[in-house]
Amino acid sequence: MLLKIHIVFGALALISAATALLTAKGKKGHIAAGRIYFASMVLIFVTAVLMSATTGNVFLFLVALFSFYLAFAGWRFARNRSGQALWVDWLAIGIMLASGGAMLLFALHLFNQGDSQYVTLLVFGTVAISLGFADAKTYRAGTATGNIRISRHLSNMLGGTIAVVTAVLVVNASFSPAWLGWVLPTLTMTPLVVWWNHQVLS
Repeated sequence: MLLKIHIVFGALALISAATALLTAKGKKGHIAAGRIYFASMVLIFVTAVLMSATTGNVFLFLVALFSFYLAFAGWRFARNRSGQALWVDWLAIGIMLASGGAMLLFALHLFNQGDSQYVTLLVFGTVAISLGFADAKTYRAGTATGNIRISRHLSNMLGGTIAVVTAVLVVNASFSPAWLGWVLPTLTMTPLVVWWNHQVLS
């Protein structure tokens, strides 16, 4: 049942993310799609945590934390026009950085075990720490307003979307080595995020 709910809201997250990307920013359609996307990501996170707890899957738990932070931070940057971080923002950043560090440590463990999925956690852990520090730097500098706020919103929301695309890909396709399916969306879609950010900030 948890897996079915997870899949349904994963599909809804993809549809709403595509809708948000294709509608005018700040308009009712974009805002509604964004709300549906975030609600879907919350349920994806809850079901992933419950499934990881029942199976003892540390890998799934760390990826769930990583993915949810992206959606949460993107949502907060969308709503927080003042640019002033609240305690919940700092808590989320702290959890993101901790999960990134845990990913790197677990990657070392998997490497020692001869499990090639260490590559996935190495990539995700590096991204988690980089984004966490970038968000913290933006808040500390007091620059989380205007186009910079939009840029952080865009980076995190698209990062969450990449995470959902990754989940759909690894469930429906086989890759050799296995880590390739996990990192391929990040490697192929991150340049688009970088380009989009450049357009927003230029």
